[in-house]
Amino acid sequence: MRKLLALMLLPVVLPAIAEEASYSKDIRPLWEDRCERCHGASAPAYEDFIKDRKAYELDDKGPRMDSYESLLFFVSGPQAGSLVRRLDDGARSPGGQPGNMYRHLGRGEQRKENLKLFTRWVGDEGWIVKNAGELSPDEIGRIRAPK
Repeated sequence: MRKLLALMLLPVVLPAIAEEASYSKDIRPLWEDRCERCHGASAPAYEDFIKDRKAYELDDKGPRMDSYESLLFFVSGPQAGSLVRRLDDGARSPGGQPGNMYRHLGRGEQRKENLKLFTRWVGDEGWIVKNAGELSPDEIGRIRAPK
């Protein structure tokens, strides 16, 4: 009877397992491929970036996001919403415009797949396109972003 129940639940359980994305398994390799050049160890800490934003941008540097903790700063921390807003394809944004980092996710189908991976990591319920500081505690609570 238990085996029968387990077999009946497989179609429900397997897609949920397959959809789970983690920082270490999925996001970190994608980040190394697509984001590290501008947001790696040579990039400034957020506080330093804000002080001289234009100079860093001229040097193709954004704020540092080279660890799980530093990336979470932009996902569910003090700058919650920043990463989602900048990576979004425009489908969920009020003006329908993609974020300024969306183009860096790749080309064509690869870009779409990489966005899906980030969306799975953050969680569909947590993928809320708002500026930093605009997310409510309830909205921040919907963000998954497992390590």
